Amino acid sequence: MWVFYLIAAGFGLAFVIGVVRDRRRFRNAVLLGLTAACLGLGLIGEATRLGPVAFDVFQFVLLGTPALVVLVLAVFLILNGLVMIRREGRRLGNLLSLLAGLVLLPLPFLLLAGAYSENMVVAAATVAGLLVVTYLGFLFCCYLAYSWLYGRLRPRPGFDFVVVLGSRLIDGRVPPLLASRLDRAAALWHAETRRGGAPLLVTSGGQGPDEPVPEAHAMARHVVSAGVPAESVVTEDRSMTTLENLGNSHAIMTDRRPGYRCVVVTNNFHVFRAALMTRKAGVDGQVIGSPTAAYYWPSATIREFTAILVEHRIVNLVVVLGLVALGVAVAVL
Repeated sequence: MWVFYLIAAGFGLAFVIGVVRDRRRFRNAVLLGLTAACLGLGLIGEATRLGPVAFDVFQFVLLGTPALVVLVLAVFLILNGLVMIRREGRRLGNLLSLLAGLVLLPLPFLLLAGAYSENMVVAAATVAGLLVVTYLGFLFCCYLAYSWLYGRLRPRPGFDFVVVLGSRLIDGRVPPLLASRLDRAAALWHAETRRGGAPLLVTSGGQGPDEPVPEAHAMARHVVSAGVPAESVVTEDRSMTTLENLGNSHAIMTDRRPGYRCVVVTNNFHVFRAALMTRKAGVDGQVIGSPTAAYYWPSATIREFTAILVEHRIVNLVVVLGLVALGVAVAVL
């Protein structure tokens, strides 16, 4: 199975080159996943050298483990979804983990039933569904792995700005989710000033229809109370989306310090997608994350992944349609 190891080495090299050139690309996540997949295929190929009994056990584990993982994950997501509803309410964004769990729970049984069906339509749907689920599962694993890796990268010292992305205020006050970002940003500002730097801290967020003040203003008060001098805080109070946060902040930073370098702070579940958007907005900076409550993380992560799929909807739609066609052809032939 040396050919799989050779292909894995090629993907691994492309991954390293991609990260060195620009770590803020989703293709890096896919290359990392392809590297791991090819290594896995190579290891599976090695199993053919096992004895008959050992090989049968290996096959059982290989086929049974994904189904078991899906079932365990489904139960976890359903339980987490119930916690989200109890603590955060019934908005659609808070229902994502529950909905994902309800979709995943019957999936292994449906695929198993379809595999033994003699009905051609059911067989075709089963093969096509398996291919699509495998594709989406692969992308999700790529996203999780690279998000974790990207989140472990630390910013180089010497940055000129710390940008904090805004989020919704509650009754005009900074909620815990946003306070976590601001506290991390204030800590970065203090660390950089202790090294002799003179960074500015940019609070970015406009005023929503249910907010009495712009987010940036409430955020600025929070970081000042955390010891950041008011003269070192710049407010960007016109943006309504993350991309606008970054674009408007980019204009401010370019105007004040051309050729700047910055660090963007958001919550840990949002780091990789925010990094993709910094590249799109032309921002020269790395994104780092602040802690988020554990119960909040699954739904937020699913939301971020779904948003990335939608942003690349043309490519994903073409691939999904191709896999459906392939599944139907395999079942028919």
